[in-house]
Amino acid sequence: MKISTDPTRPGFSDVAPGLHAPASQRTVPALLKARASAMGEAPLFSDRTTQWSGADALEAASRRAGALQAAGIRQGDRVALMCSNRVEFMEIVLGCGWLGAVVVPINTASRGMQLQHILANSGARLLVAESSLTGALATLELSALALESVWLIDDGKAAASLPLACEPMPPLGDAVEASNIGPGDTLAILYTSGTSGLSKGVVCPHAQFYWWGVYAALHIGITRADILYTVLPLFHTNALNSFFQALVSGASLIVDTRFSASRFFSSLIETGATVTYLLGAMVPILLSKPTTDAERAHKVRIALAPGVPEQFLSDFTGRSGIELLEGFGSTETNCVLGRGLADQRPGWMGRVAEGFEALVVDEHDQPVADGQPGELLLRATEPFAFATGYFGMPEKTVEAWKNLWFHTGDRVVRDADGYYRFVDRLKDAIRRRGENISSYEVEQTLLSHPDIETAAVYAVRSELAEDEVMAAVVLRAGSTLTPEMLVAHCEPRLAYFAIPRFIEFMDDLPKTENGKIQKYRLRERGTGIDTWDREAAGYQLKRA
Repeated sequence: MKISTDPTRPGFSDVAPGLHAPASQRTVPALLKARASAMGEAPLFSDRTTQWSGADALEAASRRAGALQAAGIRQGDRVALMCSNRVEFMEIVLGCGWLGAVVVPINTASRGMQLQHILANSGARLLVAESSLTGALATLELSALALESVWLIDDGKAAASLPLACEPMPPLGDAVEASNIGPGDTLAILYTSGTSGLSKGVVCPHAQFYWWGVYAALHIGITRADILYTVLPLFHTNALNSFFQALVSGASLIVDTRFSASRFFSSLIETGATVTYLLGAMVPILLSKPTTDAERAHKVRIALAPGVPEQFLSDFTGRSGIELLEGFGSTETNCVLGRGLADQRPGWMGRVAEGFEALVVDEHDQPVADGQPGELLLRATEPFAFATGYFGMPEKTVEAWKNLWFHTGDRVVRDADGYYRFVDRLKDAIRRRGENISSYEVEQTLLSHPDIETAAVYAVRSELAEDEVMAAVVLRAGSTLTPEMLVAHCEPRLAYFAIPRFIEFMDDLPKTENGKIQKYRLRERGTGIDTWDREAAGYQLKRA
């Protein structure tokens, strides 16, 4: 891939650290050295208590690698990490990258079977964790794990008595030389949220993080003058890659530990942020709060915000002045769909970025015509820009990378101009009496009602042993909405066969730590005594 220099983006000059790295230099040690050489004293990373310059990050990586090496960690060993957004998180990531070890960031909410599986599957020998999080180990079968010791990040005591060596995280050791690693060597294993079945460990090479940083920085328009700000957890791809965006472009990154709707805009002001990151659900939450002066007193011009419902885009930008940038990527892939704001089309994910290829196919992996829905398949033209597989799950790797394309599991439509629109997750697709129904589209219709806080739509089995549409709905406080009123809202907005037959009002929906609704739990729950049944109630749909 040839990256052109855009004169409107002063940060993207030929000397921008890391942006034009040759293949052999697409590793953590090489990128840290390039940043320290070009901009050694400029800010790179902060958790609001500690700030690193590029030179500081280089020193932290080499000396943390020294401490890991002194503890017996070698190239290829896995180091598990349970930690919130703090400087120690990046210290372990960069130290592992410098040493050639593999970091395994774990969702801090992981418990029980999921945590047991992650530690067992990864074979981690060392766990680095905040003391308060170690109580999650008490219920595990530790004797079945390769885990040998635990480092406590905050010098506290383990939250439970454990048959493991638990000690405060050692101070930075003597600096060691960077290991001889290449762009295809593994930097991290990132476990998917596991919304259906056991979590899969996505094997992410060094060069994948390099390309994440390059492509995302280009799409967003990041320059050396930018201050990036995120409250998203570093154990997920979105936030972790924001560090690499800063690293390769010359910008700096500031992280906070959690999202607070009441504090979000004031935090933007305090940090001087110019770029931020949002998930789809965060935008309507922010819009639900009373308008304040802080919404316009910040310096943020743009937010990377995939998955924001279309009806909220203009309202959010109108209130906050922040443009929202759509796109598509996954832990297994990269910043694949989406360009800059000028190429954005509301309701569409964007076009294929340079360096990637995409197909929309049927169940036999045969391409479908533009305008026809099918599964999105992806591949990269640059080596190691994608993950290399699922750790310890060869059959899942073969299934996902079948026919040399990565199968996203997402159903999309491509138009004649090359824009892609998300339709549904394949496993969320509903087929009722010969008609394919998009749960995503039904959800968007429900969410357009002002009384609805959130909703999930999924298939349940009917007495005819076919799919019926069910909606689990959380109402806004004080709402008097009834199921009949909600169906009436849907009638002019949905095909009759897509209108939910079953509706249940709930206090909350089951979610992962990252805010994803766990539909598999709702499907397993099915209908119950509190579920309204349109047919049993005798409601007759009006068919236009």
